[in-house]
Amino acid sequence: MSALLEVDGLSKRYRRGDRDFAALDGVSFSIAAGETLALVGPSGSGKSTVARILLRLVEPDAGSVRFAGEDLLVLRGAALRAVRPKLQMVFQDPLAAFNPRATVARLLDDPLRIHGIADRATRPKAIAALLERVGLSAELASRRVHEISGGQRQRVAIARVIATRPKLIVLDEAVASLDVLVRGDILRLLGELQAKEGIAYLFISHDLGAVRAIAHRIAIMDGGRVVEQGEAKAVIAAPASATGRALVAATPELPTIKETVS
Repeated sequence: MSALLEVDGLSKRYRRGDRDFAALDGVSFSIAAGETLALVGPSGSGKSTVARILLRLVEPDAGSVRFAGEDLLVLRGAALRAVRPKLQMVFQDPLAAFNPRATVARLLDDPLRIHGIADRATRPKAIAALLERVGLSAELASRRVHEISGGQRQRVAIARVIATRPKLIVLDEAVASLDVLVRGDILRLLGELQAKEGIAYLFISHDLGAVRAIAHRIAIMDGGRVVEQGEAKAVIAAPASATGRALVAATPELPTIKETVS
């Protein structure tokens, strides 16, 4: 299976006071079309720095990123704008990412208008269709963001990114703030969208319970490095790295290493 995203040797250093520290140190991984790779690790391991580099919000000091065959890090201007619809991101808290007083219709109208996906006359119908695709009523379009529930907001965030027909969605702790039942519903929705449309996901999380439910493969990060990669079930059942073992032990619903081996 050919890679949709190829990340090779990403490094990024920041200065804190009079000292430099490595946020990323030679990070490499790949994601195939229609695949979910979970990027897992404790806080400060570098997961979100990877996401910011992929979205071109931060420039790396070294390394390369190829997306759909193109060198993502050299793109500028119109060439970069042409790629952005195919590489989207869902954040942990859509209430912080969006104008809370905007209506749902306004949030979904923006990508349709900006990227020329639908003209003014057809956008209301397109907005209704997007809401239905993520399991929401079209009547929700007139509601303001702050008036709907957290689970509904995250569904709207997903509807907004799929409006541009992306090939890859970066999900940065996208279910971390949701309760258990709503989290399960969102994970099922993501799985259904992937099965129907072949979207690839980079699922960034520290929660191995959510990762086990959605990921095909896992890359475990610690200290700015990938310390372990492999098929999701195998890594969770018997992690080879100390970081992986600590993450499994910290997730109550997962079996411990001892129980798995026995």
